[in-house]
Amino acid sequence: MNSPPPLMEMIKALIAAPSISSVSPRFDMGNLEVSHLLAAWLEDLGFRTQVIPLIGHRDKANVIATLGSGDGGLVLSGHSDTVPYDEGRWRFDPFKTTVSEGRIYGLGTSDMKAFLALAVESAREIRAGSLKRPLTIVATADEESGMDGALQLTPGQIPARGQCLIGEPTGLVPVRQHKGILMESIQLQGRSGHSSDPRYGNSALEGMVRVMDWLMDYRRQLGEQYCNTAFDVPVPTLNLGYIHGGDNPNRICGACELHLDLRPLPGMEIELLRETISENTREIAESRGLDATFESLFAGVPAMETPAGAEIVRLAEAVTGTPSAAVAFCTEGPYFNRMGMQTVVLGPGDIAQAHQPDEFLSLDRIEPTLGILERLIRRLCME
Repeated sequence: MNSPPPLMEMIKALIAAPSISSVSPRFDMGNLEVSHLLAAWLEDLGFRTQVIPLIGHRDKANVIATLGSGDGGLVLSGHSDTVPYDEGRWRFDPFKTTVSEGRIYGLGTSDMKAFLALAVESAREIRAGSLKRPLTIVATADEESGMDGALQLTPGQIPARGQCLIGEPTGLVPVRQHKGILMESIQLQGRSGHSSDPRYGNSALEGMVRVMDWLMDYRRQLGEQYCNTAFDVPVPTLNLGYIHGGDNPNRICGACELHLDLRPLPGMEIELLRETISENTREIAESRGLDATFESLFAGVPAMETPAGAEIVRLAEAVTGTPSAAVAFCTEGPYFNRMGMQTVVLGPGDIAQAHQPDEFLSLDRIEPTLGILERLIRRLCME
């Protein structure tokens, strides 16, 4: 049986394989090189490995690799894509790992290719015959631009009733709750005309002012109705991030578009929020003789809440010596929970490094991470 290369060589190879995903076709690329590297290493360790193409993405794939058989056990998961990088703002080549100042620099070191290498490393000495329950390693595609990889996972691909750890950057603090996200576009269509007489047109921009007034009141209502003090910002947030309408001061605005970002707490349903915004906007538009249309800028991510008493949460707290926390950023955790798993988010990187120039992973996080993963594998798959 062959063996994967040493850990630092695996990290170096993953960073050197660009796998940027973006909603902009200008930056978007595939992840097949990363996927095939991971699949080959895991096959060398005796895992049953699948590279599963994403529907609608000929150059993107998920990797699912399982050692052992049966239900339960542990899933170690991470995404194999990265965000784009700021050209000219890095001190180091983003696709070459540079070790300096006690850190490993490179695009994806913190978020989160290094974790995938650590997951492989944690399984290096394990043999299928020693497992009572399976160990599964999952590498998803397209997390940074639409969660398509996680959305296309199915329960039959992963052992049922298992525990899941997602290695997103949490500074080795276990996370059992995070907010969700939806981003929506609202478009109002009116009638342009000469600004000298309001009777010549029907201003979509003035109609949008009324919609924004309602949205600000809705934000206040949500803050009064929902509160979770586990979060630094304990209420849902609603941000109006983009608006455009009209083309000249002397023309009544015929069309106006608004983009908003809403971050719901656990227990809040994305579709219900969308429906509420849509229904109230249509009422305002109809009252002013305007047409309203809506577009979800992406599918959205549900909020995540794994029960405090879940086995994976209790074990993660025990092996780290740290209480579980809540974060504002989103992960693939809700999709694993929906498949009947119990999920905690726990990784060696820091969210402050994610999506930043000169992204890095501190070298002193490597051994603690391996220790955590090995203890969880032993407890959930071998004992």
